[in-house]
Amino acid sequence: MSQFNAPHFQTPEAARAYLEALRWGGERVCPHCGTVNSSFATKKAGVYRCSSKECRKDFSVTTKSVMESSHIKLHVWLQAFYLMASSKKGVSSHQLHRALGVTYKTAWFLSHRIREAMRNGGIVSPMGGEGSIVEADETYFGPIAKDKVRKTTTSGRPFTKAGRTGPSNKRAIVSLVERGGSVRSFHVAVADANTVAVIVNENIHRETRLHTDESRLYTKVGANFAMHETINHSAKEYARGDVTTNSVEGYFSIFKRGMRGVYQHCAEKHLHRYLSEYDFRFNHRVKLGFNDGERADLAIKGAAGKRLTYRQAN
Repeated sequence: MSQFNAPHFQTPEAARAYLEALRWGGERVCPHCGTVNSSFATKKAGVYRCSSKECRKDFSVTTKSVMESSHIKLHVWLQAFYLMASSKKGVSSHQLHRALGVTYKTAWFLSHRIREAMRNGGIVSPMGGEGSIVEADETYFGPIAKDKVRKTTTSGRPFTKAGRTGPSNKRAIVSLVERGGSVRSFHVAVADANTVAVIVNENIHRETRLHTDESRLYTKVGANFAMHETINHSAKEYARGDVTTNSVEGYFSIFKRGMRGVYQHCAEKHLHRYLSEYDFRFNHRVKLGFNDGERADLAIKGAAGKRLTYRQAN
């Protein structure tokens, strides 16, 4: 493939040098104790030993990352990162298995590790602020587990049409999109007013203009913000001046087209990882100044400090 002409996609040695420059720059850091430039190379290629008396542990550029203890060659890892970061709607494990020449099982777990690397970890600041707009909306994708299926509404009434329409017994997703900026998505057990209020209050600055549809889920929490403006979709209203939820609905469109057309099946226990993947690509899209290579590099940097074992992924 033409996009794999770069040296770090060709050999494990070149990939290791690229990863070391990307993760450490010119200062090699021991991932065990944090000591900087106090280590020496061992006889094993790519393995270093910390010189600190309190540590003295061996490490490599993949230690304490999603790539740790992997038997997959490093240049194959980098190819997989690039493919998943550059494909707008995602890359299936079957496609990775064919493109990279690895087994399907290896491709499946490799893709989950990369999604973990794409996850937004650490403390994040509130979205929006004075003069900014954040759109909030909820959607539903895929059936919930059979043992969680409800046959009555929360008030105890039977579902109309046996629950085959609307959001009943589907997986709930709440997303917040800052106009012209980033998205944060949450898979929740149920999208009720209390759950939505917690997400909105914890993730949006109080000086923000909040845009939603006419859903009553946002009526009470909307009073906490500078303005709460709504669009009435049931009356076929989709924009009124700059009041709209088109950004968050556009994100949902990309997510659902990818999940249905590329991945086709997703167990509920893995849904949060797929949301991390789609959030990551949306937050580093071309419109915000990122190209495919830069997006892949950011995903690789995000691999540090995260682990995902087969036991966790099953």
